[in-house]
Amino acid sequence: MTLQLIMSPPHLSPLPPPPPPPTPPSHDLILNLTQDGIKLLFDATNQRLKVIEVYDLSKVKLKYCGVHFNSQAIAPTIEQIDQSFGATHPGVYNAAEQLFHLNFRGLSFSFQLDSWNEAPKYEIPHGAMVKRMHIYTGNNLQETRAPVMPLACFLGNIYAECVDVLRDQAGPLGLRLRLLTAACGPGVMADSKVRPIEKSIFFGDSCQDVLGALGSPHKVFYKSEDKMKIHSPSPHKQVPSKCNDYYFNYFTLGVDILFDSTTHLVKKFVLHTNYPGHYNFNIYHRCDFQIPLVIRKEGSDSQTEDCVLTTYSKWDQVQELLGHPMEKPVVLHRSSSANNTNPFGSTFCFGLRRMIFEVMQNNHIASVTLYGAPRTTGQPRPESSSSSH
Repeated sequence: MTLQLIMSPPHLSPLPPPPPPPTPPSHDLILNLTQDGIKLLFDATNQRLKVIEVYDLSKVKLKYCGVHFNSQAIAPTIEQIDQSFGATHPGVYNAAEQLFHLNFRGLSFSFQLDSWNEAPKYEIPHGAMVKRMHIYTGNNLQETRAPVMPLACFLGNIYAECVDVLRDQAGPLGLRLRLLTAACGPGVMADSKVRPIEKSIFFGDSCQDVLGALGSPHKVFYKSEDKMKIHSPSPHKQVPSKCNDYYFNYFTLGVDILFDSTTHLVKKFVLHTNYPGHYNFNIYHRCDFQIPLVIRKEGSDSQTEDCVLTTYSKWDQVQELLGHPMEKPVVLHRSSSANNTNPFGSTFCFGLRRMIFEVMQNNHIASVTLYGAPRTTGQPRPESSSSSH
């Protein structure tokens, strides 16, 4: 009798899969104008107006092609809508809402039918009143998207489609920006097209480097005082500076760039997420950034995992990847000189890996500040193609 000994291979526990990248919010941002009976629905990602909903027609006057179809003297009945807008395709009845939806291109009317025993198949009963009206782009309210930015917005401005943080093993090196722009000048409006361009800026770049890459800033802000200096370990933190550092504010990019007042070289980048509920909301366009990270596995010096932080990462997700900060957060309370109240409350600043995360009380990231060692005189400028890992 022959015995065969089969040795099973040692059990190797597989590496856990990397966490999924953060996804944009799935719900629209709603601005409810209660005094006017109107809701404005903004796309959660690009934050542009997507749908206008009129839910209380008694508070507004509406007209089409110069003729009123809703006012104190004119009731918005099905007959009035048909007279003002003309024929359309058959409507759709929603049994759950007891609403009959009549759709035109970019316009929908919802009629309340709770007083009728049977739902109509195609025609709306005479005398039915409009309960809600939606204005949007396209043929379908459910599939509508926020329209593209008008070409006129690009004349004289640049916008950031996305921003990649360039880094090496030590930390951030700079930014690679994919910009959207259009030609400007007299007579170019009809022939202009939005075109993408790519620019890179690094720590240690001069003002001229930044101006050549991004153009003139919307505003230059000189720091009157450094409120974070007290947290610096430097023994010279109490020595007043003879001149002040200054920011280049690029509002349409969602980016601030801090220059050293002595060397006039880049020392910090600030990326703004423009989340509602922050004190600076609607000042900056949202910066759609990506920060690549290489995370070492616990108990291993060789196994690593590639991860990405984005504009939509939450603070608990950041801590899962980078670990918990060793020090307590710095509490930041913003208020204007004319009004000392801040209805949104304080934010908290945590420092991790040469990055400062400003965290709102709802766990969202309000801004990310990147800082690094500026280049010394004569040190070559990094190459963006080799600095993105």
